[in-house]
Order: sequence, then structure tokens, then C-alpha cells
Amino acid sequence: QVQLVESGGDLVQPGGSLRLSCAASGSIFGINTMRWYRQPPGKERELVATITSEGSINYADSVKGRFTISRDNAKNTMYLQMNSLKPDDTAVYYCKATILSGSGSRYWGSYWGQGTQVTVSS
Repeated sequence: QVQLVESGGDLVQPGGSLRLSCAASGSIFGINTMRWYRQPPGKERELVATITSEGSINYADSVKGRFTISRDNAKNTMYLQMNSLKPDDTAVYYCKATILSGSGSRYWGSYWGQGTQVTVSS
């Protein structure tokens, strides 16, 4: 059983910073692409940032220059450093990963975390 658990969400003032973490656990034999999504209140979920197993990175235009995605493959963990936060960044942040797992036969599956709330407000 594979689990993704996000942490680090909080209430922060505009201009502040937060660091989110996404830790994968379970019977894991490899992790391919990892992504951060967010869902603002009353809106659809949107892609924020992507990092591949080779370290290729992409960002949504709305966060370029402010957010930094990274991963620690030894810890099966992904991070999102968020700086210069704005009220528009308020959302539930989710991680998603493509993971090779299995106790007998192995298979690639797509997994979501439960989300962590980020609120940017004065």
C-alpha cells in the first residue's frame, strides 16, 4: 500500500514563505514524475509544478520566480518552497506521483496525497 502525505501548510501573511513536503511511503521501488497541484476555494484544481525523475522542472506561469520544486530521491520526498506568497496562492495543495510498487508483481500507479491547506492573509 502506497501513501503520499503532504505537510507544511499554514496561515501566512502576504510576502511570507512556506515549505511544503510530500512524503511517499509503502512498498516503493521507484518514483517517476512528481507534481504539485492546488485547488483554490470555489475553483478547479490546477497544476503548479512538475519534477521528473531526471530533475526536469516546469512551473505554472503564476508561480514562476516565486516557487521552487525539488525532490530527495533517497527519502522519497518532494518539496515546494513558496516565497513572496500572495492571497491568490490560498488553496489546498496536493501532491501527485507516479510510483512503482507492489509486493509480488510490480506495477506503476498514480497516487494523490490528502492535501494541505495554505492560507495567505493579513
